[in-house]
Amino acid sequence: MIREMLLTDASRVLEIYGMGIKTRNATFETRIPSWEEWDSKHHSYSRFVWIENNVVAGWVAIAPVSARTAYAGVAEVSLYVDLNHSGKGIGKLLMERVIESSEKNNIWTLSSSVFPENTASLKIHQQCGFRQVGIRERIACLDGIWRDTVIMERRSKTVGV
Repeated sequence: MIREMLLTDASRVLEIYGMGIKTRNATFETRIPSWEEWDSKHHSYSRFVWIENNVVAGWVAIAPVSARTAYAGVAEVSLYVDLNHSGKGIGKLLMERVIESSEKNNIWTLSSSVFPENTASLKIHQQCGFRQVGIRERIACLDGIWRDTVIMERRSKTVGV
């Protein structure tokens, strides 16, 4: 079941984010932020969790890509699923929900930066209408290794057209 993210979900959201950090294929970040840090970087809307057996098993949220007014309708997607629940289709359902919500909040472009090795994430993005717009080669270093990212983008068919 998908529902809006609540403040009471914060510790579980950050725990799942920590799982993504440990994989070294979900983010360049190497530490779990405080809830205040996380909260301040994401939009207050379009935040959802997947609940399974009364426990948060995945989450999705969007963050502004820029403070500039011209980019007010552009957001970056963060999508994380508990590793013990991967392969169940949770990620795709969360992505579909955040797309719907983002458009209701006048977001015309969603983007993601995905490690090429994260094939499950790339598949979800493609299934949900994202297209690859480029590859950032050796964009940043993680654990002493320069890594590439695939830039995925989805343009709304209803907002900003």
